[in-house]
Formats: sequence, C-alpha cells, structure tokens
Amino acid sequence: MKTKVSLKKRILEYGMIVLGAFILAAGFVFFINPYNIVPGGVFGIGIVVHHLIPAVPIGTFGLALNIPLTLIGIRILGPKFGIKTVLGMVLTSAFMDGLTYFIGENDPLKLADDLLLASIFGAILLGVGLGLIFRSRATSGGSDIVAMIFAKFSNLPVGQLLIIIDSTIVLVGLLVFKDWKIPLYSWLVIYITGQVIDIVLKGISYDNALMIVSEKHEEIKDKIINGLERGGTFLKGEGMYTGKEKNVIFVVVSRRELTILKNWINQIDKTAFVTVIDTREILGEGFRQLEEDN
Repeated sequence: MKTKVSLKKRILEYGMIVLGAFILAAGFVFFINPYNIVPGGVFGIGIVVHHLIPAVPIGTFGLALNIPLTLIGIRILGPKFGIKTVLGMVLTSAFMDGLTYFIGENDPLKLADDLLLASIFGAILLGVGLGLIFRSRATSGGSDIVAMIFAKFSNLPVGQLLIIIDSTIVLVGLLVFKDWKIPLYSWLVIYITGQVIDIVLKGISYDNALMIVSEKHEEIKDKIINGLERGGTFLKGEGMYTGKEKNVIFVVVSRRELTILKNWINQIDKTAFVTVIDTREILGEGFRQLEEDN
C-alpha cells in the first residue's frame, strides 16, 4: 500500500514538473520574449543575447547557462539539485524553443501596444509554472543557484541576493534595449511572479486568527463552540501592569465568522482586547490537512 502511495506521489510530482515547465515556457513565449521584457534569471539573459544575436534561441541559451551553473552548484553546495531539477530545466528550454518554432516570436498575441497587459499575464503564467515546479521539490536553477552560492560565502540571505542578481540582469536589459520602460515592466513581472508563486505553494487563505483577552472568556468560549461550532485554545497569560493571570483565547475563523464573532464579543465584553491576524496558511483538523514533506 505504501509503495502504491509513493508511486502515485512520484507520478504526480513529475506530472507537475512537466505541466509547470510547459506553462512557464508558454508565459515566456506568448507574453515576455516578444516584447523584450527581462524578468531576471537565465532566460532574462537569454532574451538580451537573442536580441543581440537572433540566431541564438532563448531556451537553448538558458539551458546552456543552467548546465554549468548546476554543476558548480553541486560542487559547492552539495547534491541539492536532483533529477527533477534537471528535468525541469531541460523541459522548460525544450518547450520554449518548440513553442517559438510553431508560434513565432513576432507579437503572437498582438500586445505590442499593451505591454502592461502582457507583463501581468506573463507574470501570472511564470508564477504558476514556477510554483508547480517548486511544489514538486525541484528548483528553477539559474539565478537561484547563483544566489545560494553567494549566500554561502556572505552574510546576506538568499532572497536579497536573488533580488540583487535579477535586478542587475534587468539593468543590463535597459543598457541593451535603451528603453526605460523595460526595467519598469520587468520589475513588475518579477514582483507579480513572486506573489503568484506564493499562492500556488501556499494557497489563498480566507481565514483569520484571533487572540482574545477578556474577563468573560467563558461566555465567549461558549459562543465560539456552540454558535460557530469551532474549537479553540486557552493560552495562559499574565497582565504586564497588574500581574494578574489571564486566559487568552486563540481561535481561527473564516472571514464571515469573523464578523459574527466580533459582534458577539462586542455584546459580551466591550472592554475585551482582540487581535485579528491575517493567515497565510492553516493546516490541521477542520482545515487543510497537513501534508507529509517527504
């Protein structure tokens, strides 16, 4: 039984890599490459090189950069980049050059006069594709690897280094294309792509976490359990000024339930102290199941 589950999981992971690579390539071919938007990474460099030397395909150039970067990454960082990462890099490059061959690269969607729309939709596709690849526990290679190598020999976090590297590539695009709009659209693509990746990896949460401090905690607890049919947790606290022991209610509710609960709290105890926290992801009983990370 465990073998079947493991096999199904592996098939799903590799399926996500194939789908993610195709969506990522489509985002580049339809919305990014034709308009010389440079969203960082090896394919951003590929767009610049392709503009200077049209005979060099963007996908092939990206793969040519990714291979030595991956080998250097393995040597310096250890074997963190497995077969799934290599598969993702190869498929993305193959799909990109294949789609370019069949679709062409001369404004396929007629968006030359609306680069903002091209940037937004391109970034969404890039984010979805990368998100699916990341969910399968692979990486996109390229500037990610460079950032991790620099992080190993510096005190800077990978995230900051990645921004610096991608921004440098964007500025190179400005120098080559000599159009100040290029970096603006490119940074917009980088930002939206990152947001979409987070959504694909963690989902969209419409839940809120509340921490409630009230002398009438038992009445509020009753409303939560019987009125909303939700559970919660009592946390033991102590007033900083009075030193008095307090019961703090910790509960997670939906946005609709939040409005109802705040109204009840107002009726029960107008002096209650309530903190409402937007949640990115809720896992566990009553919400999305906690997934094994293996």
